Amino acid sequence: MHEYGITQSIIETAERYADGKPVNKIVLVIGESSDVVGECIRLYFDIIAENTICEGAAVEIETVKPMLKCNTCGALFERKPFSFECPCGGEGEPTEIGREFYIKHIEVED
Repeated sequence: MHEYGITQSIIETAERYADGKPVNKIVLVIGESSDVVGECIRLYFDIIAENTICEGAAVEIETVKPMLKCNTCGALFERKPFSFECPCGGEGEPTEIGREFYIKHIEVED
């Protein structure tokens, strides 16, 4: 349910950025481990954006998969289910990759 408040903040940010011009598109980056559900943001966006300069804007979501970093070789890799093992045989540790959540781009009408 926290996506409702997040969506309000996205719209407020887009309105400040657009400086009164209609917003055509907002691109979000959401990591799979960020605890933010992109589909909920899409659902709330259409409701909250009604009668604002963001009404009708497209919401695109770029998803970032979580990555582990190997303690042995230093490589970043995707975790396989139930394993932290790197392809080199070393053990991986969680990183911040996959926890992202930010507005990447706001497109406004000229």
